[in-house]
Amino acid sequence: MHPLFVQYRAVVVKEVRQTVRDKRVLGLLTFVPLVQMFVLGFAVNFDVRHVPTAVVDRDRTHESRAHAHSLLASDTLELKQELADERAAERLLEQGDAAVALVFPPDFERKLLRGEGAQVQALVDGSDPVRSSTAADTVARHAAARAVQRMQEQAEARGETPPRPMLELEPRVLYNPTLSTAVYVVPGIMAMLLLIVTTVTMAMGLARERESGTLEQLQVTPLKPSILMVGKVTPFVVIGLVDVGLALTVGSWVFGVPLRGNLGLVAGATLLYVMSTLGVGLLIATLSRTQQQAFVGGFLFLLPAVLLSGVLTPLRAMPDWLAWLTWINPVRFYVEVLRGVLLKGAGLADLWHQLVLLAVFGAGVLAVASRRFHKTAV
Repeated sequence: MHPLFVQYRAVVVKEVRQTVRDKRVLGLLTFVPLVQMFVLGFAVNFDVRHVPTAVVDRDRTHESRAHAHSLLASDTLELKQELADERAAERLLEQGDAAVALVFPPDFERKLLRGEGAQVQALVDGSDPVRSSTAADTVARHAAARAVQRMQEQAEARGETPPRPMLELEPRVLYNPTLSTAVYVVPGIMAMLLLIVTTVTMAMGLARERESGTLEQLQVTPLKPSILMVGKVTPFVVIGLVDVGLALTVGSWVFGVPLRGNLGLVAGATLLYVMSTLGVGLLIATLSRTQQQAFVGGFLFLLPAVLLSGVLTPLRAMPDWLAWLTWINPVRFYVEVLRGVLLKGAGLADLWHQLVLLAVFGAGVLAVASRRFHKTAV
């Protein structure tokens, strides 16, 4: 057996034993990511339902009640309270007890029966843009549908053929027909949890060994720095692959994330991604003297990496001066690969440039980290 392989195996065995012996670290690497997957998968939800709604019906007629009932029939808006005037509705919105207030004017039914335009005012709390835009869109779509229905009823009453709309929209949602938030968010959560497990844990682990003097003891042995570095990284690579497998299982069974593409491509992308995140963790460790410094350094990388990855917000919404930073963010490309393979069934021909950029970033950061590690070992 080659002496270099014997040295490498010895380092790997030492790291595995040390990890298994420390129950806290073992839990942080295996059990905690699963718990976080469950919590974040259910907690991060952009689906807008049961928006508290107040109704101000100043007309109090059959038509106004019918329109209010129709608006509240879906699970988007939910009746919170019926009020007498607009000022009471504004106070309710100001207190946060309601997010939408529907105001029917006193001549609502009379204008409809005369064929005139009748208006329903919707007061929307804009402090929550996602909820307010969804609620306003619900009211607008209801008004458009009721207007077409009213025109058809009037035509039938006159004995005429009901007019057909000049343009009809027939939506067909691909890849996520139910528009489930979990299907979109869970792949991003997988990338985020893997980043925490590899980068932060790697940085803090090496910093802890430096504080305790274990790293210096290893560095004075005949072990080559490259063998020492690769041996320390290998267990984290295996743990990262295991965590991704567990996350895919939970995502598919619990949150309904489809597995449409080649899982071998996911495994290859995960290896490149872990190479990048471990390289960052190793680099942070070489720049840190204490575990506190390593933790702060990992957090300073973690937060912008997640925010600039498209995990929670679309990249197209970012200003141009900020969007270019996403091109040096490995989290972005790994998330694009996961969503492309799992949701769309994309293949290597569709995702090769993301894989190349992951490989380039990983090789670059590992080269810099390895150089720093060798300098600290001398």
